[in-house]
Amino acid sequence: QVQLAESGGGSVQAGGSLRLSCGVSGYTYNRHCMGWSRQAPGKEREGVAFIYTGGSTTYVADSVKGRFTISQDNGKKTVHLQMNSLKPEDTAMYYCAVTPGCAVVGGRAVYHGSPYWGEGTLVTISS
Repeated sequence: QVQLAESGGGSVQAGGSLRLSCGVSGYTYNRHCMGWSRQAPGKEREGVAFIYTGGSTTYVADSVKGRFTISQDNGKKTVHLQMNSLKPEDTAMYYCAVTPGCAVVGGRAVYHGSPYWGEGTLVTISS
């Protein structure tokens, strides 16, 4: 059974930092894509960042580029999202996903196959 364990959400003031972590267990693909998406109230889910463990390809959305960094542990079963210079518009539920492949289409993250999703961790940025 695939399980995703997310941690690191919370509340900070604008300009602050948070680090989200996501560990996956029970996933049998050696090469896979892990990433983060977010969904704010009343908005569609937005792909924020992903990393493909097959070649260490990374993607970061334009809306967070230069502020967010995605990385993985050497074992490739845990990814981290370092979020700096946070803004109130970054407030959302952040979800971790794992899937066999991913790509950037039209500047947006696309997950191939049937991704597994975590339950989400809430990030709240106050002005």
